[in-house]
Amino acid sequence: MLPARHRLRTSADFSHTVRSGVRQGRRNVVLYAALSDDGAPSRFGFIVSKAVGNAVTRNLVKRRLREVGAETLRERPTGVDVVVRALPAASSADWTALRSDYASALRGALRRLEPSQESGASPDGTEVG
Repeated sequence: MLPARHRLRTSADFSHTVRSGVRQGRRNVVLYAALSDDGAPSRFGFIVSKAVGNAVTRNLVKRRLREVGAETLRERPTGVDVVVRALPAASSADWTALRSDYASALRGALRRLEPSQESGASPDGTEVG
């Protein structure tokens, strides 16, 4: 289970992450990520609608997503807010498929969020300015 300080709790937190962050979709999940204030703990939120399945299925999907969120937290304890929306396909996905889709989406989102290492360089690699 994720500690309370690492959970997105309010509708405003979810909305901010979804609207101002980047979006990465995969077969089983859609992941939204936004950079948070420097030093702020990473926070996670999960959206698992009734379209995913009955209560037992939704809870299983949520438990699996919380676990991969906890793994991410060990690697990145600060600096990012993540919202994961489970798609209906997640109900029939096994643990490895769900984990793989989450990890792939997170890598893509972080790649888009992180500032380029080559600031000051143009797309063709020549120095600008």
